[in-house]
Amino acid sequence: MGLLEVRVFGDPVLRQAALEVRDFDDSLARLADDMAETMHAQQGAGLAANQVGVLRQLFTYADPGDEDREPSAGSVVNPVLLDASEEAELADEGCLSFPGLFYPVERQLEVVVSHRDVHGDEHESTLRGFAARIWLHEMDHLHGVLFIDHLARHDRREAMRIMRERALDPRDLPGVAPMLDG
Repeated sequence: MGLLEVRVFGDPVLRQAALEVRDFDDSLARLADDMAETMHAQQGAGLAANQVGVLRQLFTYADPGDEDREPSAGSVVNPVLLDASEEAELADEGCLSFPGLFYPVERQLEVVVSHRDVHGDEHESTLRGFAARIWLHEMDHLHGVLFIDHLARHDRREAMRIMRERALDPRDLPGVAPMLDG
């Protein structure tokens, strides 16, 4: 297993729709394992394949659970939203492709999804609260939708400004060491 590079805002792959997975083989399982390792190393709750430059409908997630839900984690392939509650919740949300940024996003409180696992087995899940938020966020990624697309206009402008400024700062570019004074 190995850590993968997480693409950040500005990388065009983040705006591309992922393709349906048709081959449930060892390479898919390895990719899912590498994505899970990367997600944990970045302290994320989810990671979509296009965030690591792979245009396949795959994401990993880790829900820490709470007093009402057991912790859960896994890999999801070819998810489809079957139903969503009218009831929604506004809560702060972040994204590994926007490191360090958190903004309020409204998401449905409960969803029903069908999906496959990395072996191709079919599943249907009903998710509520934070688990639903994770899955909706990651499913958006698979369609080229970013969490900033759900933000209030002023928050979206601020997030984009911050990310543009970071891209212009050579200290934030991979492989560039900061210059030392003296």
